[in-house]
Amino acid sequence: MSNLSRRGALRLTACIALSCTLSLASCGRSDDTAATGTVKPIDASPATGTINVWAAQGDADVLDKVIAPFKAANPDITVKLTLIPNAEYYTKLQSAIAAGKGPDVAQLFPESQAQFLDPSILQPVPDGLVDPGAFFKSLWEAGMVKGVAYTVPWYAYTYALVYRSDLAEKAGVKAPASWDEMVPFLKALQGAGAGRGLGADIGWDIFNGQDVAMYAWQAGGSLLSSDGKWTLDTPEMVEALKFNASFFTSGVADTSGPTFLDAQPYFVAGKTASMITGPWVVGQLDTAAKKTGWTASHVATAPLPAGPSGSVSFSAGGSWGVLAGSGNTSASWKLIRYISQPSTQVAQYKAYSSLPAVVSAWDDPAIKGQPLLEAFLTQLKNTRTFPQVSTWQQVATRLGKEMEAVAKGKQTAEKAAASVQAYAESLGTGTG
Repeated sequence: MSNLSRRGALRLTACIALSCTLSLASCGRSDDTAATGTVKPIDASPATGTINVWAAQGDADVLDKVIAPFKAANPDITVKLTLIPNAEYYTKLQSAIAAGKGPDVAQLFPESQAQFLDPSILQPVPDGLVDPGAFFKSLWEAGMVKGVAYTVPWYAYTYALVYRSDLAEKAGVKAPASWDEMVPFLKALQGAGAGRGLGADIGWDIFNGQDVAMYAWQAGGSLLSSDGKWTLDTPEMVEALKFNASFFTSGVADTSGPTFLDAQPYFVAGKTASMITGPWVVGQLDTAAKKTGWTASHVATAPLPAGPSGSVSFSAGGSWGVLAGSGNTSASWKLIRYISQPSTQVAQYKAYSSLPAVVSAWDDPAIKGQPLLEAFLTQLKNTRTFPQVSTWQQVATRLGKEMEAVAKGKQTAEKAAASVQAYAESLGTGTG
């Protein structure tokens, strides 16, 4: 891929989602109960008219090519695709919605779409449009509020361990299966010649917060209670903060870098020997190494080492929703139904390496034949969604800042957890 990375692009997008200054209903989610009823199914007749589709630059860059068969099969449809830079996407979408000038169909992101999940903003997914069980469970759940689905997953990613297999072989070690095995494994990679065992950037606050949330799940914790209360000042969160800090206190990672933009060059050069990162890396390392085949001979992947409660990660990616004010609801949902088909998601993978949100699409030889993706598939089957509340992005940012302070020895894990809890409680959940 020529773009920096999908995670880098989505980081910019998610940062925009911190603001809820516009009069979107998610700043105090609507009590409209009409959305809890069933929605009229979408028939199989040809799609007609015009659909305005907005999407962020990146995975959607190839969408016109991917949906060409849909347009050919529906000759009376016109799809107008508007691609917006990631850093501006949510801001422009929010503004358009507030002005009543939104598109028919909008791309969203499961990890940061909570503010849009409201019947005054998005239409509920029609009955029978897709099979909810066809998608990775956590991705489907990321679009649900009070039993109503508002989005349909499009592509998926999660985190796994990417490491230098050549150094692991030289050191005579296998990928760690548990937290206890992680630091010794990374030290062994250093002993085999790496500068640091792990490349970890602790300066991306909101995304470091997401990382430590993942560790808290692995420790058996939660972020919200069943009754919607923040649960961040817990022994599990303290354990998660200490686990992350152990990479730095043990010397297998450096608080000064690499930065996110340097992660791949450091990895290829042997300055670092592993990354906890997403699947896009697999397709980019040959380019970073400037050598075709470098990845196949130097890299391996593995599911995340299990904490006390297992090897859980988070789910992220892309999704689609139809705006409440759409002027062509039927055709909009027919397009989303087409994009959700396994064959279409495989076509998207072939065009841009976007990994399918539909589980069965991973059986296609184009994907199944990529051994380095297997760990990501395993991990995607064991993921959770971040809290679907409008203040999560702000809480995650604060959590990331506290995580950095603990890693640098400027704050204890106990005080950091208490600080995050107090901050989260001051914000509430934004659900009214």
